[in-house]
Amino acid sequence: MSRQWWGTRALGIGLLACGIAIGGMGPAWADARAGTVAAPSAVVTGEPSAFTVPVGADGQALSPELAAAIEEARRQVTSMAKTHPAAEVRTSAWNALRSSRGDEALLEWFAPGAGFDYAKQRARETRARNKAFCERVAATHTAGFSPEVRAAATRALKGSAAEQAAFVTTGYAQAQQLDRAARESGERQRMEVTAKERDFVRDRADQDAGEQVRVAARWALRPGAADTDVAEFFGYGWATGAALDLEAYRTRVADADAVRHYGLTRLIKEATDAEAAVRGAVDAAKARAEARRAWKAVSEHSDAARRAWLAEQAAATAQAENWQAVVALSREPAQEIWKTISATAETNQKAWAGEQARAQEAAAFWQAMHDRAQDGENRTRD
Repeated sequence: MSRQWWGTRALGIGLLACGIAIGGMGPAWADARAGTVAAPSAVVTGEPSAFTVPVGADGQALSPELAAAIEEARRQVTSMAKTHPAAEVRTSAWNALRSSRGDEALLEWFAPGAGFDYAKQRARETRARNKAFCERVAATHTAGFSPEVRAAATRALKGSAAEQAAFVTTGYAQAQQLDRAARESGERQRMEVTAKERDFVRDRADQDAGEQVRVAARWALRPGAADTDVAEFFGYGWATGAALDLEAYRTRVADADAVRHYGLTRLIKEATDAEAAVRGAVDAAKARAEARRAWKAVSEHSDAARRAWLAEQAAATAQAENWQAVVALSREPAQEIWKTISATAETNQKAWAGEQARAQEAAAFWQAMHDRAQDGENRTRD
């Protein structure tokens, strides 16, 4: 995809990134419309309680399949509460986990138009996008390479919504110019750019696993670009592209998994109800066929989810291995330019390793659910 690098158009990329923040927990807020899961005054912190075998509203034990689905849903919501790029989603997820309505609120959170969707809608608001941009800049621009930009972003985060909007529209570009002028005047050590560094950036532009990193590298090597552009790629462009790629991955898997889990619980309920209806049915053969079709739908749904998670696992593994290689490279050269990426590389490697492990666990869950559903099919055969 051809897109101009966000370094020259701060507001444009703020919109492109959809206001997703990579910083810490934002101000607590609770979902405030029908179908959501917490009171407006809720402030949620800490870990959710350990999972126990759930029971339905009537006090009866749930089916093993539905119990397993709820347990996995809790694990995924907990993961979103800790790592989802949008602060609004993280807070809403904690609220769902802590709701006094328990599993009912947890499953309802995934429903179309309910807690998860509403939180994403909030994250798309202009104020949220502006704040997310400020957070991203503060997280990816180091004090050593971009002190003016980092300081301006930090001030904006502590300021009002208007100050954050001003940073997005003009403040970022102004602070960038101050940092560039200082580097060019020799007030700080200049970043030496050799043919080796240019070749490495060219390799990132062609082969990096992350789309936004490729975009950043291509911008650094665009016609008319100077050594300062390559130095800025090492200084913050690479880190920012990597942050956007991680955000995009986490957002994508969260969106897809919310749909999968909502569908899974619905299909399991249909299958267990159909199987229960076999007992005492006037036409037992027809009832068994209906139950078998219902369990087959669960099986197919689970297998599709398993395959999707295996693909996500492969993507996360490629990123983790890529950043592990960058960590090693950043420790070898003596040039100052490589030191600017070292800490970011280590952080990204750990983040992607975590995503790899999460995808592996999710794929294992969906495989187990597929096996359970096939057992259900076998139980309902003539």
